Amino acid sequence: MTLLDKRQFYIDGKWVDPVTPKDFPVINPATEEEFAVISMGSEEDVNKAVAAAKAAFPSYSSTSKDERIALLENIRAVYERRIDEFASLISQEMGAPATLAKNAQAPVGVGHLDGVLNALKDMEFRETAANGDTIQREPIGVCGLITPWNWPMNQVVLKVVPALAAGCTMVLKPSELTPLDAMLYAEVLEEAGVPKGVFNLVNGDGPVVGAALSRHPDVAMMSFTGSTRGGRAVSQDAAINIKRVTLELGGKSPNIVFADADLEKAVTRGARHCFQNTGQSCNAPTRMLVERSAYDQAVEIATKVAQGQAVGDPSEEGKHIGPLASQMQFDRVQSMIQTGMDEGAELVAGGPGKPDGFDKGYYVKPTVFAGVSNDMQIAQEEIFGPVLSIIPFENEDQAVEIANDTPYGLAAQIQTSDLEKADRVASRLRAGMVHINGVDMNWGSPFGGYKMSGVGREGGAFGIEDYLEVKAISKPKS
Repeated sequence: MTLLDKRQFYIDGKWVDPVTPKDFPVINPATEEEFAVISMGSEEDVNKAVAAAKAAFPSYSSTSKDERIALLENIRAVYERRIDEFASLISQEMGAPATLAKNAQAPVGVGHLDGVLNALKDMEFRETAANGDTIQREPIGVCGLITPWNWPMNQVVLKVVPALAAGCTMVLKPSELTPLDAMLYAEVLEEAGVPKGVFNLVNGDGPVVGAALSRHPDVAMMSFTGSTRGGRAVSQDAAINIKRVTLELGGKSPNIVFADADLEKAVTRGARHCFQNTGQSCNAPTRMLVERSAYDQAVEIATKVAQGQAVGDPSEEGKHIGPLASQMQFDRVQSMIQTGMDEGAELVAGGPGKPDGFDKGYYVKPTVFAGVSNDMQIAQEEIFGPVLSIIPFENEDQAVEIANDTPYGLAAQIQTSDLEKADRVASRLRAGMVHINGVDMNWGSPFGGYKMSGVGREGGAFGIEDYLEVKAISKPKS
């Protein structure tokens, strides 16, 4: 098989060779075979990209709102025309099944853009406050953007588009595991007319390229999505220059199922959501909290869902789940499943090892643990695999207490036929997003969380605001 040669970086409006070539394989997680090669960047490559972004900032930051609206509309049109290419690359890079890639992974590039575009149209960048002062919002400057591998286009678009909307220039470092969709996005931006130097892309790893971006004195802001460990490293490096940092990190999201819910629908929906994308979603509802009187029935339903969850080739259409994205992630999930067993949780579905018939590829069994207490490691740590922990609760107060008892606070779900109770519980949850009875959030709503789940919000108006500085102008009254 001929490897895709993607060794170049996109800097100052053109594809350029790295300063020092360093080949890195892109692996198809379904086959464990290399299908593309990139080059890992260096601090020198980052310096070139930041210099290009800095040079482009004075001109791009002075563009009008209408000009930036037109640019985003052009990006949308080009992206839609090439959306099937994105779906194909994402499926190969991180193992998303073809149907998921076409119906969810690639379309977010349109949905999130629309959320930002609509917010931009309504946003005022200069206004008079009640006290008579002028309040002006201005682009913060050159931004460093670091994105993960699990929903690659989702995070690229949630950073690049609001930065463009705000009038910022940027350097993107996508995950080295899934770099190809970001490189395709660079082609989209170029074709759509993004001026040279406004968007730049350098591949590489966190300790080298990510750190060089975070420490760079000409980078005004860092936006990072990934692990808590990675977010901590970016924050520490960025502190050298006292720059703004926004973080979207991990989650251990509770799904509170009350006995008055439609149990069959609620538990089935929750388990399937946990398993979606092979469990590799930061907001996955991996802790199912069930009212004691409905607990046994919920365990039975979740067990059947896991046993019936097909695992299959990501190149094929269907509702199956694919492999995990890498050997490292496979080893992590296997270790956590074993930890759950060692902790004394009851394994009711799945377990260690690969599913039958899968000798090659990073495939895992959809797994359910019952009899879990919230102090267990599998209930406190993000596993990032299709592993569900089911925890009983006695009453509403205890449900809230258990739900909030983790270091994270990204998302939460509530299942009940009593909407007044749902609102009451939602207001008590320390989470940035709450979904009631399976209702998803709309494009443009703020995505982000409390506590160790991050700092800041992405999407819509809140996402744009993260890339803006606020200036107060006081002047004599005429």
